[in-house]
Amino acid sequence: MKKVMTGTLLAGLLAAGGAWAEDVTLQLKWVTQAQFAGYYVAKDKGFYEEEGLNVTILPGGPDVAPTQVIAGGGADVVVDWMPSALAAREKGLALVNIAQPFKSSGMQLTCLKESGVTTPADFKGKTLGVWFGGNEYPFLNWMGKLGLKTDGSPDGVTVLKQGFNVDPLLQKQAACISTMTYNEYWQVIDAGITPEQLVNFNYTTEGVATLEDGLYVMEDKLSDAAFQDKMVKFVRASMKGWKWAEENPDEAAMIVLENDETGAQTEAHQKRMMGEVAKLTAGSNGALDEADYQRTVDALMSGGSDAVITKAPEGAWTHAITDKALQ
Repeated sequence: MKKVMTGTLLAGLLAAGGAWAEDVTLQLKWVTQAQFAGYYVAKDKGFYEEEGLNVTILPGGPDVAPTQVIAGGGADVVVDWMPSALAAREKGLALVNIAQPFKSSGMQLTCLKESGVTTPADFKGKTLGVWFGGNEYPFLNWMGKLGLKTDGSPDGVTVLKQGFNVDPLLQKQAACISTMTYNEYWQVIDAGITPEQLVNFNYTTEGVATLEDGLYVMEDKLSDAAFQDKMVKFVRASMKGWKWAEENPDEAAMIVLENDETGAQTEAHQKRMMGEVAKLTAGSNGALDEADYQRTVDALMSGGSDAVITKAPEGAWTHAITDKALQ
């Protein structure tokens, strides 16, 4: 009887976020938006509490690099793109992918038709807007496969270090800019440019897509059984949040808005974003697909002298967490 009462009391404390709740800090790759809806849903709907977790979600931004945050001990787990994580791992930061909520890539180059770009062969001699801070790796790999230097030479392309906006295209400073299917592309449309005036080169369609928005932890932490158990709970609740968001996109977008302390997001944009993001998480139960991983590694190693990574990583991912979380 005593054991039953103790277990009931403990469960009550956990459900109430009491003293027994385990703390988890998640660092996002970007600002609060529907790109991360699954985590906000899991927190709002009590999925984390049900697992006995007290989760703090840290928004990112232009001056926040998830790899630097976790290296400095500022987060237990981060959302990052695999090219950035593998590049950091090769440089000595032992990140490990423990789950992959995003199945597909939303990255693309969006070009003005009037610039004369209709195929990738037309990139030569053009100025292309590129995000940095770890987001440049898929682009550099693509240019390497096309045999285009990125030094501004006549037979290559000129790289414009793009801010996280679409101004270079609107102001015609670049023929093409980096966009995400769920965000910047629609900013271009909202600015008054019609889809008919644009050409989109989706990284998936072009065969150079790499994995985005995975969950990463430091490798040495995984040797701790208690940390592993905490990540199992975190991933299980997070994927529950993601699947709920896929099925209830409008309500998920509203939950995101409620968590946006900046007030910068709008309802219409977040609902549209959530609809597009749901297309990218669809098909993933959270477990990393080994074929997707290998495709990413092959792509990152295929750029010749501009290859993002120079050797196949070892120990860069594990199913140890998802095998338990998805039982």
